[in-house]
Amino acid sequence: MAGSLNKVLLIGRLGADPEVKQMVNGKSVARLSLATSQSWKDKNTGEKKEKTEWHRIVVFNEGLVNVVQQYLKKGAQVYVEGQLSTRKWKDEQSGQDKYSTEILIQGYNSSLTMLGGGNQNNIGSQDNKNNFDDSPAPNQNDLDDDIPF
Repeated sequence: MAGSLNKVLLIGRLGADPEVKQMVNGKSVARLSLATSQSWKDKNTGEKKEKTEWHRIVVFNEGLVNVVQQYLKKGAQVYVEGQLSTRKWKDEQSGQDKYSTEILIQGYNSSLTMLGGGNQNNIGSQDNKNNFDDSPAPNQNDLDDDIPF
């Protein structure tokens, strides 16, 4: 195969406020918990069913981390473009290998866009500039009440 592609596109809602931490090198990183849901009607019972998947999003772009911390809150709807990455580590108590799969937002091929309401702010772009305005995040009362968390 001449090349490969590792690209993830998601639209979902944050299940918690972003968690921002400082790394050993002094740079900040933001972690987001993103829920994507699908719903359908059960053919046999006619009952509405729903399945939610949870995704770990890690933002390394320094400018984006500041914007995420300032504007994003639990329940915010976002569009994410990133790269899938799996980390491996040893559990200190059991000594077993553990794995975590995350979507990384870093570099040129990543973006994070706030959705919802009349206020759509692209806070990361493919040319790695931080294109966003100073408009506030969507009003929490404007968000859909069908959030499963």
